[in-house]
Amino acid sequence: MTSERIAVIGAGIIGLAVARRIGQVRSGAEITVLDKENIVGAHQTSHNSGVVHAGLYYKPNSLKAVLCRRGSVLLREYCQEKGIKFDECGKLVLAINESDVIELNRIEERAKRNEVEGLRRVEPEAIREIEPHAVGIAGLYSPRTAITDFPAVARAYADDIVAAGGRLVLGQEVKAITLRSNGVAVKVSEEEKLFDRVVICAGLQSDEIAEMVGDDKEPAIVPFRGEYYRLVPAKHDLVKGLIYPVPDPNYPFLGVHFTRRVDGGVDVGPNAVLALAREGYLRRDFSPSDLLETLRWPGFQKLARKHWKMGISEMIGSLSKHQFLNRARIYIPELQDSDVVRGGAGVRAQAVDRDGSLVEDFRIHHLGKVLAVRNAPSPGATSSLAIAEHICDELFKSD
Repeated sequence: MTSERIAVIGAGIIGLAVARRIGQVRSGAEITVLDKENIVGAHQTSHNSGVVHAGLYYKPNSLKAVLCRRGSVLLREYCQEKGIKFDECGKLVLAINESDVIELNRIEERAKRNEVEGLRRVEPEAIREIEPHAVGIAGLYSPRTAITDFPAVARAYADDIVAAGGRLVLGQEVKAITLRSNGVAVKVSEEEKLFDRVVICAGLQSDEIAEMVGDDKEPAIVPFRGEYYRLVPAKHDLVKGLIYPVPDPNYPFLGVHFTRRVDGGVDVGPNAVLALAREGYLRRDFSPSDLLETLRWPGFQKLARKHWKMGISEMIGSLSKHQFLNRARIYIPELQDSDVVRGGAGVRAQAVDRDGSLVEDFRIHHLGKVLAVRNAPSPGATSSLAIAEHICDELFKSD
């Protein structure tokens, strides 16, 4: 009897976590991870904030809430086991006005229902005790929110896969996927490989890869670039942990905030501007085909009509350092333009439905012997081990 052949398309942190989990629950299976890049975790995994979320914001009982809560615990244990830095530096969400306080109340209620550990409400005096340079009329403090090195986590997942007998096929782009009576044929570069099952965890390319199997275009991926500044070393003491604004409930992005990194640095950002390429980490990155595809998507057109003012504001912040930092100065007033240098950037794979709705929760499509992860946004990295459990349950539930 031949071994079951299972492929995972995408060597980001979620694809690797899934492949690792398959190896744990499917004894004897031949597992192959396919990715067009030459390293694992090349895109969203290596360009995110490094924050291990505690589950403050998510709708109770949603997949986001459930998987974030379990995933953060599993990730903490995994990092301890592997010796990967995991720092519970804490997160402070700050309200600046009474409107913020109303939203902060809603977040607190959700966080309590999500059983976020150690959560507490803080007044202005306590805010200064936690973050001496921050201001606000009220705050919500999550002491168990942490930071880690997600690229290192991804590499550790990859090592686990190989140690268990799996294969990483890197630098090989998937060109086509065909459902056949005897399995799933995947054309990789110029070679065709046959598998019994395939899981698509392709991040920024998730919709395009799923369409190869005949899946619907919806939801389409619209890429948003998030740009960061970084505090100069002499100003690192302005921030002790994580300082976040109260997010706009009508928007999926959390707004400009302060994020301590495991290397000791502190990032300020990100903003959220439309990327002109799916992998457009730099302003000059431009793909006519990617941009045209975005502009043609009815969901993006409706989204743009609804949020065009916000879009213009984000573009101004992208072009003007002073305007960008004005948003950050609301929370740390003494921050000066000279206190920061330009940092890196990431691209968020934002899934958008045809009606213009931003897809908030995780979304998985079943396509015969193919399972496609169509949306796995933040807290995807935090939840990776729990997402892997959930996907494997879905993949094998009919067996």
